[in-house]
Amino acid sequence: MQKAKNRPAAGGEHFPVAAILERRPAASRWADYVWTAAGIAVGRHADTGDPSLVREDDQRALFLVGGLEVALHVDECESYYHNLVSATPRAYIVAHQDDDGIPEPFLVSMSFDEAHAYLEGDDEIYAVDIPAELYRWTEAYVIANYFPEKKRKRKLRDWSADDRDMPAS
Repeated sequence: MQKAKNRPAAGGEHFPVAAILERRPAASRWADYVWTAAGIAVGRHADTGDPSLVREDDQRALFLVGGLEVALHVDECESYYHNLVSATPRAYIVAHQDDDGIPEPFLVSMSFDEAHAYLEGDDEIYAVDIPAELYRWTEAYVIANYFPEKKRKRKLRDWSADDRDMPAS
């Protein structure tokens, strides 16, 4: 039996992606290049270990880093939900930098909270647009697993009334 397209699998909520990195000449004399993430490519791409050159011109070079997956977790559903309903939903590419300043992506997340946790270390976080297929897949997961709690007001207790009701010692 085939799985429905763009639906998270029952046991493994993984979506194969590749990071697209962009290298531009730096305007600084201390660095040769400036690296950023340009986006995400959907589907399984070979993990070559090094970024694969896709396109290059005088202004920039684009590289593909395959072998990545987006993994969804039930305990992160609230973060996914808020990301998806925000004005600009984003996917987050988390990368280490090698000794030459080249980013080495190792994680793609749909959770702002998870990405923010990596800011505590030395990792780089790149926020990029979410491809439509990944958006729909994440949306289906959130719909199936997230049940927002209704906000309730607490009833305030009258503490002075409690003092009056207590017997004197």
